[in-house]
Amino acid sequence: MQRISLVKTAHNLIREKLHPGDIAIDATVGNGHDTAFLVEQVWPAGKVYGFDIQQAAIDSTRAKVKSCHRISEKGDGYTPILTLIQASHAVMTEKVAIQDHGKIAAIMFNLGYLPGSDKSVITQTESTLTALAIASRLLSSNGILTVLAYPGHQGGGHESIAVKNWCKQLDEDQFSVRIYYSTENEVSAPRLYVVDKLTKLQQHEPSNPDAEVPNLQISVSSS
Repeated sequence: MQRISLVKTAHNLIREKLHPGDIAIDATVGNGHDTAFLVEQVWPAGKVYGFDIQQAAIDSTRAKVKSCHRISEKGDGYTPILTLIQASHAVMTEKVAIQDHGKIAAIMFNLGYLPGSDKSVITQTESTLTALAIASRLLSSNGILTVLAYPGHQGGGHESIAVKNWCKQLDEDQFSVRIYYSTENEVSAPRLYVVDKLTKLQQHEPSNPDAEVPNLQISVSSS
């Protein structure tokens, strides 16, 4: 089976829910591809917070956003929209403005290491789980959280299982969960966890009693 892009899948799902004027978080900015996408989506009046512990990632992301055609047309107008923070995503509660808590429309995680850099510097399971718990509280009603995990690298398998278990323990009356795999039948295949925070109307919809885990849907994406 042909491998599909989980990054594109995540972008397509977020595009349905993130609109101009909204607030978003890139919890792992890396080289800035997701950050630039989020900035494009909330332009011209929204807000994006970007987190990474590595200065190289912050610098790369700043350059990436500046290179975006739509952004560069407006000079440095991206500055009020984008706030880059060199810190762990585990401190999002302190770094995200209090007035934005509970109002974040989309939060993205891309786990693992910074491409093109030291592969020994990776996201850590403990801080990832802390950040996910924070993210679930920061999300707005009908908000979306995406987590792209890579079991194939050292430490990635343990982290991916931990993320899956975290998804399973979410209150199914408040959240729905989907998992997309880049390819079938590969233990080491990257996977995308998608968590939707339900609206009050959705919370009253009956769940499927025949599902083994009612709030966890597993599929191979064709997006």
